[in-house]
Amino acid sequence: MLPLDLNGRQCILGAVAWAGCTVGWYNAVLQPSFHLRYSEDTLAFIVLSTPSMFDRAFKPFVDKQLLKKINDPVDQCVSYHLSLVKESLPDQRVDIIYDYEILPNRKPKFLAQTAAHVAGAAYYYQRKDVRCDPWGEKKIYGVCIHPRYGGWFAIRGLLLFPDVQVPFLEQVAPVDCVASEEKRIELLEKFNFHWRDWSYRDIIEVKDRYSEEQKAYFGAPPAERFKLLELQGVVQRSV
Repeated sequence: MLPLDLNGRQCILGAVAWAGCTVGWYNAVLQPSFHLRYSEDTLAFIVLSTPSMFDRAFKPFVDKQLLKKINDPVDQCVSYHLSLVKESLPDQRVDIIYDYEILPNRKPKFLAQTAAHVAGAAYYYQRKDVRCDPWGEKKIYGVCIHPRYGGWFAIRGLLLFPDVQVPFLEQVAPVDCVASEEKRIELLEKFNFHWRDWSYRDIIEVKDRYSEEQKAYFGAPPAERFKLLELQGVVQRSV
């Protein structure tokens, strides 16, 4: 019995979305130094947070954690909710890798955007996807775009099920929602050189986006974010 429903291969539920893949699909597109050390047919789920996460999961989590020291509220919120997923599957071995985790050599434990692409969750647009490269020697970073949320989402983690092998799982390509050369150049330009203005996230028409409150929170320096939540009334300190 599979630990999560794979009938649709992808699912959006409340504040999160996930898409299933195998470790082999991920390893096949990367150098060996980035490979996940699991069997090729091991089942994995890439976990995304949708725009509604801020109100439906994050703010309630912060409100309940008043008496605890919070170093990074978002990371702890994600960890908390994914730990509940793990607890709900007591008969399954579940390994969780978070997007912020790094190895001793400072490399990330997994490449989140690559995982999202191979799982069909979001298309990872890179420099190689532009035929007439206009950037010369400039360093250009790639970015994932979701067909429903554009850039208004985040990749939060990877759930791995070492004891679940799915050699029958068929890989589905991500939706190429930024199909024209002109739009791809515009996307990469905005992401690399104007990312602070949020405009790359609206490269396509989206179904939902971050609220102004959420934009203010994520746009603030990390040291100021908890104070911002206090000002918004999300948390209140006891006297």
